Amino acid sequence: MKSSPQAEQIRSLFDRIAPVYDPLNNWLSLGQHRIWKKMAVKWSDPQPGDTCLDVCCGSGDLARLLARQVSANGHVFGIDFSADQLAIAHQHTQQSFSPLPITWVEADALDLPFDSNHFDAATMGYGLRNVIDIPGSLKELHRVLKPGAKVAILDFHRPPNPQMRAFQQWYLNTVVVPIADQYGLNDEYAYISPSLDKFPTGVEQVDLAHQAGFVEVVHYAIAAGMMGILVATKPPTPSP
Repeated sequence: MKSSPQAEQIRSLFDRIAPVYDPLNNWLSLGQHRIWKKMAVKWSDPQPGDTCLDVCCGSGDLARLLARQVSANGHVFGIDFSADQLAIAHQHTQQSFSPLPITWVEADALDLPFDSNHFDAATMGYGLRNVIDIPGSLKELHRVLKPGAKVAILDFHRPPNPQMRAFQQWYLNTVVVPIADQYGLNDEYAYISPSLDKFPTGVEQVDLAHQAGFVEVVHYAIAAGMMGILVATKPPTPSP
């Protein structure tokens, strides 16, 4: 699949922020992103021996959590279209005390290089908000999951409460972007606010997941609505 100019801009952005992605995530999430990632992995329901997928894996936190759940008999594929992010993910894996069953793959979330009905569980962290085609990304996730498998999608949101919304914007403007500016990445992190404005609400995400073919779709609002996890199940194979 040939990338569009918009997709290439996003790829370039994540290549540029790759060296400081982890420390800035700590600031952006008030240090809570590790808890939220563990929640997403738990809700995707990986089991020992499973084959799992982490889409838009970034520096690989979710993929490593999945790998610890599937154990040595399972396998995890972490995919991202940013080569620089994947290099850091691979570096983190090499620093692990014990080998983790992970394969890192440079690929597009809209054109996953896997067969249909392949994965037992999937996760996606901070990726759905950045793909250029959200419905298309959900359909690809649906395609590669096995019948009955779950995906858990974690991302930032605009909270519905006006006070929390104001706090979120203040925090972005006065803490996150100035810290990014110290790394010479002001413009790269200033994109977060407009991306939140365009991102579908939890209710809208549930509807989009249903349209993609998922069932038992639930959106969990956490952190006073500033964060959310969409959990969706691919329908099981009908009984003959």
